[in-house]
Amino acid sequence: MMQQRIQSALQTIETNKSVKILYACESGSRAWGFPSADSDYDVRFIYLHPRDWYLSINVEHKRDVIERPIDDLLDVNGWDARKALHLFYKSNPPLLEWLGSPTVYWEQSTFARQLRELRPIYYNPVASMYHYLHMAQRNYREYLKGERVWLKKYFYVLRPILAANWIERDYGVVPTEFDVLVERIVDDPALKQQIALLVAQKKAGEELKYGPRIPEIGDYVQSELARLGDKQFERQVKRHAIEPLNELFRAVLAEVWGD
Repeated sequence: MMQQRIQSALQTIETNKSVKILYACESGSRAWGFPSADSDYDVRFIYLHPRDWYLSINVEHKRDVIERPIDDLLDVNGWDARKALHLFYKSNPPLLEWLGSPTVYWEQSTFARQLRELRPIYYNPVASMYHYLHMAQRNYREYLKGERVWLKKYFYVLRPILAANWIERDYGVVPTEFDVLVERIVDDPALKQQIALLVAQKKAGEELKYGPRIPEIGDYVQSELARLGDKQFERQVKRHAIEPLNELFRAVLAEVWGD
């Protein structure tokens, strides 16, 4: 069973690396809600070293990620809690997606819950907007220009476009699940039907490699990329103090390893 295999992999990392895993979740297509039958399990985690690891003059030069080689369907890697907090302060969209993942494998401290509570404070819609817009532009440029396209890549352009719309409408932090974005953002019944059909085909294990352009989706993608690309998203974003995150870091060290 995959759940047991993932738990075993996380326990092995804890033992071999002498760390405590604070939070682990599914990321990528399985978290977004459009996995294929053979999609990887993209497991992402946040971990914590013992206190003395951080009390060193060269801590900035120490490796702050753990990566395991991809094994069959299992892709597991994680970030040190200090790195995660730095990225959280910058409103890093992938980290925010981890915290909103519908599939949580491991949550053994209050760390992730406290980050979720702080998320509305540190969320930066401008940084997130440009992240999603650049992702959509890059994937469109590489995979979706022309009359024959890589069909699977529609998801990797549609999702960031819908996320950009979510931000533009000031709905708050972007949800991880694709179907939530579609339901809230897409008004055109024909477009929604084509998206649902594509999702069903992908989940059913259809190849979805190269094929004819899908007009309803392709036209929407092109028009939204043109519209969003011409906009300026320079909202005033209040810069919040970093000290609450320092306090959280010290608190989780005490919680996990003791005073």
